[in-house]
Amino acid sequence: MPRTLGIVGTGYVGLVTGTCFAESGNRVICVDIDERKVQELRQGKMPIFEPGLDHILERNIKNGRLTFTTNLEEAVVASSVLFLCLPTPPDEDGSADLQYVLGVARDAARIIKEKDIKDFKVFVNKSTVPVQTAEKVTSIVRETAPDYPIAVVSNPEFLREGFAVEDFMKPDRIVVGASEERAIDIMRDLYEPFVRSGNPIFFMDEKSAEITKYAANCYLAMRISFMNELSHYCEKVGADIEQIRMGIGSDSRIGKRFLFAGLGYGGSCFPKDVKALIHSTDAAGATLGLVKAAEEANYHQSERFFTKILTRFDSLEGKRFALWGLAFKPNTDDTREAPAFRLIERLLSAGAAVTAYDPEAMENTKHVFGDRIRYANDSTDCLKGADALIIATEWNEFRSPDFEVLKKSLTMPIIFDGRNLFDPDDIAKTGLEYYSIGRKAITQS
Repeated sequence: MPRTLGIVGTGYVGLVTGTCFAESGNRVICVDIDERKVQELRQGKMPIFEPGLDHILERNIKNGRLTFTTNLEEAVVASSVLFLCLPTPPDEDGSADLQYVLGVARDAARIIKEKDIKDFKVFVNKSTVPVQTAEKVTSIVRETAPDYPIAVVSNPEFLREGFAVEDFMKPDRIVVGASEERAIDIMRDLYEPFVRSGNPIFFMDEKSAEITKYAANCYLAMRISFMNELSHYCEKVGADIEQIRMGIGSDSRIGKRFLFAGLGYGGSCFPKDVKALIHSTDAAGATLGLVKAAEEANYHQSERFFTKILTRFDSLEGKRFALWGLAFKPNTDDTREAPAFRLIERLLSAGAAVTAYDPEAMENTKHVFGDRIRYANDSTDCLKGADALIIATEWNEFRSPDFEVLKKSLTMPIIFDGRNLFDPDDIAKTGLEYYSIGRKAITQS
């Protein structure tokens, strides 16, 4: 049965959640405090790059199922379910900052009390939040509107940037932490259209749902860090991490995903969630040493790659590097915690100059680096006058370059490949020097 839903926060999670729920027939009211952003969204202008989302957004705005407002009251009064899709940035100690989640929960409960709304409402924590957040939201709701029927649910998202629409519309699983039967029935009704192929909706207690999200992200971060640590060993002994990846990935107990060695993980989830789980488990006296090791390995991976560049040149003072890729992964414009940014900072600090190109993340990069680096119009333009090429993000358009053009454009025919895009044996035939991750270096003699 179609419902009216409120989505508070039009960041990555909120925008995908609201748009996809509207696509399934619900009326969705998205709320954000940024008036300019709301105005642009009303016109169908996307604030993020996510393949396929723009067309669904435009369609649902046009048919009236998806609207945007700065007025929280409008969404609270009209909706039966209010999704809290708010930022939970890390504090200095690594803990998740819950001020936005708790503040909106309090404001929404206050509106319900002031408007004397007796209808049953469900507040859904969609943001990634630490264990016991549902308890804190429930406490605030009961304190603010003690006599009103409001249930609090934990419903973490598992969206991959670049594949978020597909992940929402055809999820591997849905996780719902809830204890009140009416809320469980509503959440089941909302999500059943997305799991008709038989994928499960897991109903569990709120704490278990909250931990499930962190556990998933931190486990995947550990897989990446394991392969990155192993790649360092491979370089020492002359093995090939790519062959090892295929060898272990074919084991059904392990699987093929998140086994690619590279510059380390980044983005809005893994770094933040790893820090938050470390903080939470330390505070509970149940330290997760493996997760701490994964975080440390992630830092060392980008440092090792920088050292590889520094060792090749002895000094980077006055050197110019072409950098392909700025987003933390392909098919997104998200540069949060991007390994490319860590690399740029190290290069600039060493006296080098950087010219960068990315198909989607240039504007977000300019907000951070301004005129400290140069920006190219395309991947070929990026090469001009550079001493070497660095590949930091595995965009498809970087996978089949014209190596002759590349050689002629670079002052020195050198590639530092942080994503293992090319086969070293193929590169050996081109006359290029080639340094990648966990594989033999090609040093033309």
